[in-house]
Amino acid sequence: MIDYRGIWEKGLSYNGYIELVDKKIEEGTSTSETDDASLLEYSILNAHRMNRITKGMSKKDSRVLSGKSKMRYALVITEGWCGDAAQIVPVVDAVLHQNSVEHKVVLRDKNEALMDAHLTNGARAIPVVIFLNDSFEVIAQWGPRPAEAQQIVVDWKNIPEGERPPKSEMSKQIQLWYAKDKQQAIILELESLLLG
Repeated sequence: MIDYRGIWEKGLSYNGYIELVDKKIEEGTSTSETDDASLLEYSILNAHRMNRITKGMSKKDSRVLSGKSKMRYALVITEGWCGDAAQIVPVVDAVLHQNSVEHKVVLRDKNEALMDAHLTNGARAIPVVIFLNDSFEVIAQWGPRPAEAQQIVVDWKNIPEGERPPKSEMSKQIQLWYAKDKQQAIILELESLLLG
């Protein structure tokens, strides 16, 4: 049984998460438990992405839906090295903050039981946003990416293994999709959940 309240209480604010990612980069590592040098490279790139998107979110139109939603709390499962998370978590923070949903960030690799309770097609895909009511019971889940971006991954996985392009090509296609979409799909999907 997952103690959502306990996990939420130990979680980081969005700003605390950004500070942790920056601190890890200064130390020459990432938020991951593994010692993979490529994760540091991804973390550096993602820190720039998150900074850019966070600044841009102050100019985006996310409707204030406060008072209409039964969502009270949210847990955001993420890691600093994740390219999807860099595009999504700043948007999640802005939309939830604007709509008075208290939320905390938790790291995937330090919360394995939580992550395993919220897999996407059997995979530990992140970010995942878990919406909780006043009693810290799960009432909704969103992630790991908007439906259209998720379809890019599904289509790639459906290509027979010997014919499938490298994963880096699929990742590049998703990042181009994010650049073209300009966070609109994320905002709309989150707002739809909040109104649900």
